[in-house]
Amino acid sequence: MPSYAYFHKQFVPLSEAKIGVMTNAFHYGTAIFEGIRGNWNSEQKQIYLFRLREHYQRMHQGCQVLKIDLPYTIDELCQITVKLVEMCRFEEDVYVRPLAYKSAERLGVRLHDVEDDFLAFVIPWGPYLDVDKARCGISSWRRPDYNVIPPQAKITGLYANNALAKSEAIENGFDEAIMLTPDGHISEGSGENIFLVTDGKLVTPASYNNILMGITRDTVIKL
Repeated sequence: MPSYAYFHKQFVPLSEAKIGVMTNAFHYGTAIFEGIRGNWNSEQKQIYLFRLREHYQRMHQGCQVLKIDLPYTIDELCQITVKLVEMCRFEEDVYVRPLAYKSAERLGVRLHDVEDDFLAFVIPWGPYLDVDKARCGISSWRRPDYNVIPPQAKITGLYANNALAKSEAIENGFDEAIMLTPDGHISEGSGENIFLVTDGKLVTPASYNNILMGITRDTVIKL
């Protein structure tokens, strides 16, 4: 079943959503993304999007960090996403990837005076890890400090750090990496927050441990 994208302010087939090779975000990692899960309910024949509004609230905050002028309100972003998922008509778990990015097709390292745009697409995607019990290894790659690049924003360029840790883990026979802060405290995985059960209590690294303030993490804490 073909998928669709929201691109240049219109809905188009995913295969037609293309950026130019000189796009600023492609060269410098100047984009903010979110990863929104949609869970298929076979009895109700419906996809339930996980905390959609909270994802776009975080995206708006990240756009402020990268000086991206996101031309949509949170309500409008939610409406675009719901329509996009409905158009795709998948009957399985999906993943929505919205991206606010520096869209100017010119080079130069800066955030100011660079045009912005927004896109989103939907693909089928099951569990993030293909195993029930993941074998984790401590990565030699450390999470950057706040004065290097702010980890509370999902900045595409930052995720080279996560990719290095993930590939190192796989190459060393593990399923996932556990990343530490520069001073050696547990931070997070390459693509998820970390929880530990100790003495009957659920504990997780604090916000000052260079973590992404995960929405799933927040849900677990509230539950």
